[in-house]
Amino acid sequence: MNQQLKDFIKPFQRHEKDNGSPEVQIAILTWEIKWLQDHINQHPHDVDAKRALLKKVARRKKFLRYLKENDLDRYMFVSKKLKLKA
Repeated sequence: MNQQLKDFIKPFQRHEKDNGSPEVQIAILTWEIKWLQDHINQHPHDVDAKRALLKKVARRKKFLRYLKENDLDRYMFVSKKLKLKA
């Protein structure tokens, strides 16, 4: 994991080594989605990257749904901090 990603997920971690909580998973997926979007803009014919992007978006959506159903406060925090639709 590179330093930029570690800094990106730091506000969402429950403790220093947390990388499995739903908030952190959503943050990691958001980071990867943004990277893939930039990649696809540069390489529009990369079909594998487009498919990977769709899979990551669907996975993040499942995590968000889980978080919304189980802890609305954390869901609102994550969606506001990552500027996602609430």
